[in-house]
Amino acid sequence: MGAAEVIAFEEIRASKQWDALRQQLHERFDQWLDTLEQQWHEPPSTLTEVTATVWDLRQQLTGGITETIVAQVHRREHDRTQVACSRCTGVLRARELVCRTVETMVGPVQLERPYFYCRSCRLGRYPFDEALGVVAGCKQLDMHKAAAQLVTEVPYDTAQALFCELTGVPFGSERMHTVTNQMAQELTVLDVAPCPEEITRRVAAVAAGVCSGYV
Repeated sequence: MGAAEVIAFEEIRASKQWDALRQQLHERFDQWLDTLEQQWHEPPSTLTEVTATVWDLRQQLTGGITETIVAQVHRREHDRTQVACSRCTGVLRARELVCRTVETMVGPVQLERPYFYCRSCRLGRYPFDEALGVVAGCKQLDMHKAAAQLVTEVPYDTAQALFCELTGVPFGSERMHTVTNQMAQELTVLDVAPCPEEITRRVAAVAAGVCSGYV
């Protein structure tokens, strides 16, 4: 096998895999309902009680659903037995399956994937992670994006508190600072430069003596 392979949803729907995925998702939901039942010792009396309980347990459901879909869509990568080394192009054989749990906006997602290692190059690979777009570290790109949006508006400590309050997912202020700095370093001038219309507006304002701050 060469490049990472992903099973398209069209292909899943056209096969028995779709039925298998539906069954697995139903099982995930049943597990969540069992947890919900344990939380409610008696029927909730107000909408606030219902929403509070569902909110507290939502990531167990959405994270589990995500985990199930990922495992099905990337089944071929999970079962991959060989891959080419990215440096010497030698054929590498799959070693043991390695589990990893990552944090996302929808909850923790556990990944089980094969590991490949080139003895000559001393270089390891996880094609599953490459196909899925998983980044280094526990917190994934959707969390990075949300954190970056917050810190552009408020101080880091405030952003940290708001992030946890609004999402239920903890994000340390130091880690948030590191992530946003890394994202900023990847930006180019074109990414942050004003659009032509905004530049024209600013020039006109300066020319009219309205806004002396743009020089």
